[in-house]
Amino acid sequence: MVYLLLAIASSTVISLFMRIGEKHIKNQMGMFMANYAACIFLSLLMKEQSVGFWGEKVGLTVLLGSITGFLYLAGFILMKYNMKHNGMVLTSTFMKLGVLIPTLMAVMVFHEVPSILQTIGIILALVAIVMIHFEKEAVQSGGKKIWLLIVLIFAGTGDSMSNVFEQIGNPEAKDVFLFITFLAAFLIALILALASKTRVSPVDLFFGVLLGIPNYFSSRFLLLALGEVPAVLAYPIYSVGTIVAIALIGVIFFKEKISKKKGIALGLIMLALVLLNL
Repeated sequence: MVYLLLAIASSTVISLFMRIGEKHIKNQMGMFMANYAACIFLSLLMKEQSVGFWGEKVGLTVLLGSITGFLYLAGFILMKYNMKHNGMVLTSTFMKLGVLIPTLMAVMVFHEVPSILQTIGIILALVAIVMIHFEKEAVQSGGKKIWLLIVLIFAGTGDSMSNVFEQIGNPEAKDVFLFITFLAAFLIALILALASKTRVSPVDLFFGVLLGIPNYFSSRFLLLALGEVPAVLAYPIYSVGTIVAIALIGVIFFKEKISKKKGIALGLIMLALVLLNL
């Protein structure tokens, strides 16, 4: 349970650092570049297998890892944009709601049949999305709420790639897959940072490293937690725990307001996340 709590804390800190860095970051690509450089360093430092071990299906490992790296970086960019326009609470909630994507992929691509509870969870999640998207303030925000759906798609698709790799890749090359993922995200961010006319400042690099540490350990601690806590309990606790923690931080420290309708929608999403992971 300790590892699970650490995973929740790490995931929460990612959103917190992103929110704090809003007013200080001049070149966000420079920040993301430093973030993934830190992830690469930590993945090499904490690896259980040699990165030199490629095993079978090398090309597929590189391809899937590269796609995942792109999706991770795009998800972070969309997360930062949404936090600015839609707040930390809703942004983080919709990113966690991305669990809908791997669920639908499992049904449509890998022909897995969802349980009755998972089906109810999907319906509740869709109802919550409609409630938030068509809220009065959403209509007045100039279409900014649509980006919540976009970040949901990218975050969920990024999460799905691990399952895709498990299904069609070489499971023995997991460490290589993770390394390629971080490396691809780093290289894309590096190219975009160099192409930008904005100078990468030490502050950008500092916040990037700060972001990279919880970014790496949120995944690592969750994997360690799954070795102690059944997945049927770990995933719902991790998802809902992160949402609750971020919501409390958003309301208490950043004075974000949650309307009654939005509060009901968030409650439905939390319930949906639990059902989707059962």
